[in-house]
Amino acid sequence: MTDKLKTRFFALTASIAALLGTSAHAQDLPAGWDPRSGDGWVDAWLGDISRYGARYREPFVDEMVRYYGAPRELVSDLLDRRHWTPGDVYYACAIAQVLGRPCRYVVDEWDRDHVEGWGGVALRLGVKPGSNEFHKLKRGFVPTYDRWGRPIVIDSELRRDFPNRPYRDYADAAPAKGKAGKDGGEKAPGGKDKAKPGNRGHGKAPGQG
Repeated sequence: MTDKLKTRFFALTASIAALLGTSAHAQDLPAGWDPRSGDGWVDAWLGDISRYGARYREPFVDEMVRYYGAPRELVSDLLDRRHWTPGDVYYACAIAQVLGRPCRYVVDEWDRDHVEGWGGVALRLGVKPGSNEFHKLKRGFVPTYDRWGRPIVIDSELRRDFPNRPYRDYADAAPAKGKAGKDGGEKAPGGKDKAKPGNRGHGKAPGQG
């Protein structure tokens, strides 16, 4: 089977699993892992990328190499020897792409100082919340998920780019797990109540498919 066919096979498998409601929690995140990007939507989907990348390693690595310009040996080293989560690998390479720099450059910046999480690293590199660069960074999640054949729910900030996609807003800080929304309903990742009918908010949140 060629690399292209393998990637399509794994993407199709992931898509079928999502449609059948298979839990993405089969691969747990490291205890205490918190990307702290400064954006609740980004944090939620970086966690989903980590679960996906741990379960479907080959299409994840191929995505980083083919579409984000990361050397395959660097991605393998980060995942295997340095025990980075796939979400962290993705975000480092995505920031690098927005900056027009090699992925290794952002990895080195993370190694130099990441006491304030990814939000601090991105800000130090000039990718400020609310800037065009940060918006481009968020927008880049969607074509990646499309190539994986995996559903993604956008937030209201991305609606002008993807007007026909289901959307949901995410709070910057997640509440205690299992806490109900103000109407007693289940909360979406990031702490907001699930979108009500009529708001296009009917897609699955990270970890639900």
